[in-house]
Amino acid sequence: MTRGAADGWGRREGWLCFAAFVGTVFLANYLVGHVGTTCLPGGPCVIPVWPGVMAPSGVLAAGVGFTLRDLVQRRLGVRWSVVAIVVGAAASAAVSPRLALASGTAFLLSELFDLVVYTPLQRRHLYTAVVASNIVGLVVDSAVFLVLAFGSLELIAGQIVGKLWMTVAFLPVIGAVRRRDARRGPAPGYAGS
Repeated sequence: MTRGAADGWGRREGWLCFAAFVGTVFLANYLVGHVGTTCLPGGPCVIPVWPGVMAPSGVLAAGVGFTLRDLVQRRLGVRWSVVAIVVGAAASAAVSPRLALASGTAFLLSELFDLVVYTPLQRRHLYTAVVASNIVGLVVDSAVFLVLAFGSLELIAGQIVGKLWMTVAFLPVIGAVRRRDARRGPAPGYAGS
């Protein structure tokens, strides 16, 4: 397959992941303020993520976002993963400027940690890169988001558990990406540029 053909399929997948990531940021912020099994007074709407463990209701969408952000970086490069974070936060401002600022800041800080973990590992160990970077990123993201959005770390255990569920749920997607890359060769953003 020629480089031009690889560029076409890789970029298309990259833009689909970009759009999906932006959508997960917006959805997560919408859910936190509007949908949950319980909506706490002056706080988030929450859902159970484990028996007796609650999390802000956007946790599952945010958890999907970590893997999508890694795929944006893999297909389009680091710069576009940062742009996706900014676009997602800007779109979320329509829902809640406070949540948009909290989630945008949290995703940007976790992206810095992601660069240290995911970027060097992705070429040889994609599963390891995604899982390791998601774990580091979701802890950073959860702490920063909860403090900025609600001034408390009370729900951090639920944030971590919920995001871990989504990391595990999306491992088959990572397997498919890995198999496709093995057949077609790496996509343009593969080097993490």
